[in-house]
Amino acid sequence: MGFFSTILEKLGIGSTAAATPTAPPPTAAPAGPGAAPVVAPPPTPVALVDVVAQLEQRAAANPQKLNWRTSIVDLLKLLDIDSSFAARKELATELGCPADLMGDSAKMNMWLHKTVLARIAANGGNVPKELLD
Repeated sequence: MGFFSTILEKLGIGSTAAATPTAPPPTAAPAGPGAAPVVAPPPTPVALVDVVAQLEQRAAANPQKLNWRTSIVDLLKLLDIDSSFAARKELATELGCPADLMGDSAKMNMWLHKTVLARIAANGGNVPKELLD
């Protein structure tokens, strides 16, 4: 299991495959001459997970003042995930952080925070638009 899939799991979002679009199954051949083709039902939409409510609730219950809206370290801490530099670097590598940002921890952290929130949203988390810009 990858680092990012652990984040999704902690948020109750399921697997990263859940948001990967797949082609609908092909239409089956008609049962006989003049019979209508059998069409598979449309895929069930991914239910949105209220990420904001979960994180706000965790933040309120945490003795530390953590700002998950701007800090990847605080976001990881709220999810009880290792927030060390080595762990963040591993997550950044997994998510494809550009090499030029990997050498500057502040730039890597900013990229990582935005990318993690965007990926959470892409996998069924309701992340506010202002956090994705």
